[in-house]
Amino acid sequence: MFSLRNVQHAYDGKPVLTVPEWQARQGEQWLMLGPSGSGKTTLLHVLAGILRPTSGQVTVADQDMMALSSSATDRFRGKNIGIVLQRLHLIDSLTVMRNLLLAQYMAGEAQDAARVRDVLASLDMADKADARPHELSHGQAQRVAVARAVVNKPKLLLADEPTSNLDDARCVQVLDLLLAQAKACGATLVIATHDQRIKSRVANHYELKGAA
Repeated sequence: MFSLRNVQHAYDGKPVLTVPEWQARQGEQWLMLGPSGSGKTTLLHVLAGILRPTSGQVTVADQDMMALSSSATDRFRGKNIGIVLQRLHLIDSLTVMRNLLLAQYMAGEAQDAARVRDVLASLDMADKADARPHELSHGQAQRVAVARAVVNKPKLLLADEPTSNLDDARCVQVLDLLLAQAKACGATLVIATHDQRIKSRVANHYELKGAA
């Protein structure tokens, strides 16, 4: 599903990421582990095509990400990759429904309100379709962010520290949510985390030690 080989990235000449090799198959579930500062968010952005690494090979869904232009990368991401960032970046002036329809539009997909309603229903958020983000609790807003990430049926679902600063009960709920939605889409799931509580729930682990 994706393959990383000899991936390195540096900021202002300072190495911040080194990945000799990592491969994952379609539908697998992975934790990307490592302490703060080890490069987890940087690597997640590389996988999402948000960041082009300094060097190396990055292939996602048989596509060489390094060969795409910036606009082509945006289109590819919209169609194939869903991402839940630490900051949810919901548009507060739009309803929940319109936030998700916008995700379809930005990916070049037909705006499908029925699909949006189905996704919201699967997350127990059907009654919030007409609400605006500021009217939601943090947990509800996080569910909307997950809905936005999966509404286009991505092949790759990425989540950046989704359980940080959550109590144990909420941590379990968020992890269950991500696992269930990835399974529903048949997506490969990668969760970047330093949360030791969830290590036993996901079989595949890739650990970052920091840049060499």
